[in-house]
Amino acid sequence: MNFKITLRKPIFFLLSILICCFVLPASNGIPLTIAQSEAAVKTPVQRYGRLKVSGAQLVDSKNRPVQLKGVSTHGLSWFPQYVNKKAFQTLRDRWGAQVIRLAMYTAEYNGYCTGSAQNQKDLKAIIDKAVSYCDELGLYVIIDWHILSDSNPNTYKKQAKAFFKSMAQKYKEHENVIYEICNEPNGSVSWKEIQAYAKSVIKTIRKQDEQAVIIIGTPTWSQDVDTAAASPISGSNLMYAFHFYASTHKEDFRKKLQTAIDSGLAVFVSEFGICEAGGSGSVNQAEAKRWMKLLDQNKISCVAWNLSNKEEASALIKSSCTKTSDWKRSELSDAGKWIYDMMRK
Repeated sequence: MNFKITLRKPIFFLLSILICCFVLPASNGIPLTIAQSEAAVKTPVQRYGRLKVSGAQLVDSKNRPVQLKGVSTHGLSWFPQYVNKKAFQTLRDRWGAQVIRLAMYTAEYNGYCTGSAQNQKDLKAIIDKAVSYCDELGLYVIIDWHILSDSNPNTYKKQAKAFFKSMAQKYKEHENVIYEICNEPNGSVSWKEIQAYAKSVIKTIRKQDEQAVIIIGTPTWSQDVDTAAASPISGSNLMYAFHFYASTHKEDFRKKLQTAIDSGLAVFVSEFGICEAGGSGSVNQAEAKRWMKLLDQNKISCVAWNLSNKEEASALIKSSCTKTSDWKRSELSDAGKWIYDMMRK
């Protein structure tokens, strides 16, 4: 009897070790493998390090393909309350976000180029806080020069160069900072005009920081990536913005993106929504799934618009919810729930 008992104990112990090696319990009831549990305790920046562009692909410090997924703020002047450490930590730990985009409007109300000198200082202070939170949490962060009503990035090129010079000087040692130099050129702005602007701003950044990834906007609200693919800008660690809203932009726009991908263009979906292009209207989950399938197949990074409780379909938080962090799923909008579920998967 004693012999059998002593024999079973080491066998039980070994079986327990084997079980733990393959399956660990997770707080949400879904088993985690050892590899997944190790990834869970590492921040995105710890996992990937300084990012770079290799051919058409964003890669990590070991040249492995990386697909970031994250969330964009709304205008920093209008919804600064969501720039807080708990909000970013909620997005990282509960949603699975790896990158935060800071949307700094340039020409709208209290825009960087149209507001007061004090407003400029306030916006820079918000960016400083946001970058420091992302540093602490190990998140990547996109500093977005969010042109919209100004249409042509050359309108405020002088201000853009001064802004990105100061940003690059300040953050050149930060391996998690990405620069988006013109959100959505629109109207009749040509790729040639955007190229002239981009080359000038890229040169300004590169004098301070030779390594940071830079995202370049493309014509027609950053949708004509096929045009950019026909005449890309020379240089290292450059990517091109593509934006879509699933209820408006469907198969024809996926074909445009596929053309750019097939041409070898490095694309970053720095803004997308699952509603209509104006930010409101119906949510189209079926089209959103088709978009995500294409992005996942090609490991294209994407950032969802927007972190706010604004009364519009693209806002991720219900307008009735005033919390600025620790949101329950029930406190999210229909778009927010879809984005939350997609990123957690």
